Amino acid sequence: MPFTLATWNINSVRLREQLVLRMLAEHGPDVLCLQECKSPVDKIPTEGFAEAGYNHMVARGQKGYNGVAILSKLPLEDVGDKDFAALGHARHVAAKLENGTTIHNFYVPAGGDKPDRTINEKFGQKLDYLAEMRDWFHEDKPEKAILVGDLNIAPREDDVWDHKKLLKVVSHTPVEVEAFGATQDAGHWVDITRQDIPEGNLYSWWSYRSPDWDTADKGRRLDHIWATPDISNAAHSSHIQRVVRGWEQPSDHAPVFATFDL
Repeated sequence: MPFTLATWNINSVRLREQLVLRMLAEHGPDVLCLQECKSPVDKIPTEGFAEAGYNHMVARGQKGYNGVAILSKLPLEDVGDKDFAALGHARHVAAKLENGTTIHNFYVPAGGDKPDRTINEKFGQKLDYLAEMRDWFHEDKPEKAILVGDLNIAPREDDVWDHKKLLKVVSHTPVEVEAFGATQDAGHWVDITRQDIPEGNLYSWWSYRSPDWDTADKGRRLDHIWATPDISNAAHSSHIQRVVRGWEQPSDHAPVFATFDL
């Protein structure tokens, strides 16, 4: 059962409902994982999504902040969530497809402005969150699983517009990249995007602060699609729909896609 999956930090699903509907109409993934929905689950505008053929949803939400949702044309089973670092935030949800594939949708904390946990509590929360993800994958090795989301770290030098300039900027600091790598290694996760596109600069986020973001192209690859080794070879056709970042009143993230022949 081949299916195409996309992950997108939407930065308010209610504010950008029409953008979601446009993206679904134009690009048509079978499964769409959204982060930063900023909505209680019962306020997510599911009617329009259902009319577009996305009749299934598994989500966790809260008012005004965080929130993760999995919209799908394919039937989904809700298989729970975890509150990593005991933050009380809606940052993780998991669902299982009928073919037995589990999809984890994550919104890792951004980490604030200063990469120093002694003066920035949010940075410490981010590192703790990643550490608990790592420990979970060590204890309970994932199988036939896909992990997607806004992981808020650009790990490689070519995942940012300027490696040297961003070494002290939250999302690309060595301590974050190390934590990111340890989390990935703990579950033996394969970076599907880079499996398909191994070389070259690749970004999924461009700051709102840059009025001419497309020309300046000061981006970072913060959004990821991983898979366990038992299904990673079934993945192909990875791409980032950069054009979506240029739509009217956009999210600052672009959706990331991959197709799995499972």
